[in-house]
Amino acid sequence: MAKKSKVKKTLVDQILDKAKIDHDSLSFNGLEGELPEDVARESIYKTLALKGDKTGPVIGIIPITEHLSEKKLAKNFRQQESSNDSTKRISKKQLAMYTGLTILWEFVKKHNFPIYIDQSAQEAGFLIVSAGEIGRSIRINSQELADFVNAEFADIKE
Repeated sequence: MAKKSKVKKTLVDQILDKAKIDHDSLSFNGLEGELPEDVARESIYKTLALKGDKTGPVIGIIPITEHLSEKKLAKNFRQQESSNDSTKRISKKQLAMYTGLTILWEFVKKHNFPIYIDQSAQEAGFLIVSAGEIGRSIRINSQELADFVNAEFADIKE
């Protein structure tokens, strides 16, 4: 009898399990178009890190089928008592310079940077985001994710 291979939990799975937040672990590579039958491309979200022109990083989470509006993100950021007039995308390497971390989930829990999730996720009720490893994702209730990482929903896509 062949041994059943057990998929190792990602750090994100472990964090969410510890917080008792319901989620589904998924294994697929959405960038290469390999999607399970029950996953629509527009339900997969990407996480983008940007730097405000006068403050530190800000995080935007949008569908992979969309483009981020840096102007809308800056406008939402300004309304939260920030003095940013614009934002610019930063790389993972630059993000690591600010935080010493490259995994968003670790970053979110250890730093108090603003996070904006596109309002389409709130309307859909759930989203699929990276679990911190290539080919691994999680499906999670949008509001539960926003509450857990202190994110706000906003219109931030073009």
